[in-house]
Amino acid sequence: MKKWIVVILLFSLAGFSFLYYLPLSSESPDKEKPVKQIELTFLRNLGNQAFNQAYEEVIAAFEAAHPHIKINMQSMHWGNEYELRLRTELAAGNHPDIMAIDSPNLALYANSGSLLSIDSYMKEEGNIEDIPKGVLNGLTYKDEIYLAPIVESSIALFYNMNLFREAGIPFPSGDPNHPMTWDEVLEAAKKINNPAKGIIGIDPAQGFNVGEGPAYFKMPILWQFGANVISPDGTTADGYINSKEALEALQFYQDLYRKHGVAAVEMPPAPFENDKLGMTILGSWAISELQQTPGFVLGEDYGIAPLPRGENQVVPNGGWALGISAKTKHRDEAWEFVKFATGYEGAKIFVDITGDLPARYSVAKDFPELNEYPKNIFVQQDQNYSKNRPVTPAYPVISEAIKELFEAVGKNGKDVGIAANEAAKKINNGLKDIK
Repeated sequence: MKKWIVVILLFSLAGFSFLYYLPLSSESPDKEKPVKQIELTFLRNLGNQAFNQAYEEVIAAFEAAHPHIKINMQSMHWGNEYELRLRTELAAGNHPDIMAIDSPNLALYANSGSLLSIDSYMKEEGNIEDIPKGVLNGLTYKDEIYLAPIVESSIALFYNMNLFREAGIPFPSGDPNHPMTWDEVLEAAKKINNPAKGIIGIDPAQGFNVGEGPAYFKMPILWQFGANVISPDGTTADGYINSKEALEALQFYQDLYRKHGVAAVEMPPAPFENDKLGMTILGSWAISELQQTPGFVLGEDYGIAPLPRGENQVVPNGGWALGISAKTKHRDEAWEFVKFATGYEGAKIFVDITGDLPARYSVAKDFPELNEYPKNIFVQQDQNYSKNRPVTPAYPVISEAIKELFEAVGKNGKDVGIAANEAAKKINNGLKDIK
């Protein structure tokens, strides 16, 4: 009997203790433990007002959906200033968690160990089937994806309808699958060209500028004639940039200036808008710029046709894409932002504000204007006929060599064979330096 009394007393005490301590252990049951906020630094190129606003709204939408992640966005001008700042920061060990990279420079950063491979992330969660293969190739280095795209770029033939009418030339087709040949473009340029009136037939590849523009606009001419800049394995330019096909392309380009006189090294101000230039090659972004010109109306004063073709129909692709630092301490969180910004939701916000070409098929389908003339030309070219610039750590050398090559043959009239051999030598030296 005494044993049972002791047992009952022990259970009673245990129950009392449980009830006594219960309020302490379950105090404020509705309160959750605060989630630690993570701040990610995002370094990007500065663009126009719409471009900057698009990034701000993408970040706002992301942070609303991910309250524990704060994006600290910093921006610099897109040219040499941005590249210099980024490379300086990386060299000093100040790695942003996320960075915008101009896709042709991808291999430079990946090869130096600055970029994290996002191959597994992209293949598991990035819905890469929604991205054109040609675009994806330009984001891949040594068979691994390093960058994710939001928007893309493309170029086309813009023609002055007033000058076409005066010369009695039929307007080119707006069908993305049926571009004019370069020979047809040359014949039209000859009919339009009128030095006595200061009218120039064509600006074939955006004159002679600095930066990445020359390589972006001029490299396709080599591709269209069946040439490449370097070998598929990226080891040499000899036999490629100075191949028979490349020399034919360079000779055609030079003849526009030297033999036929339908292109001019020196251009008057706004020649296309002022009815002094019959045809020019411009990017998709030029549509909004030309809309700012009073009295120069799309469909009345100028039209847009697919980029001319040679043996091949091919256009350049590439643009600013997002990558993750190899030194970030928050890989998964950085990927969450990259996935959102470059995925359907983020890209749709971006395209809606900027009017740029989306990198994803699904986003392009959801904008009616991208499926109608003239923007459908850029979209379909990018999806079906685009090619990326060479993915190699030596790309900055290639870009400069292409610029100098076309200046030599077009601007200075240098023998195309000699100029091409010099370009091959310069590129090969760059490739050796990387090794």
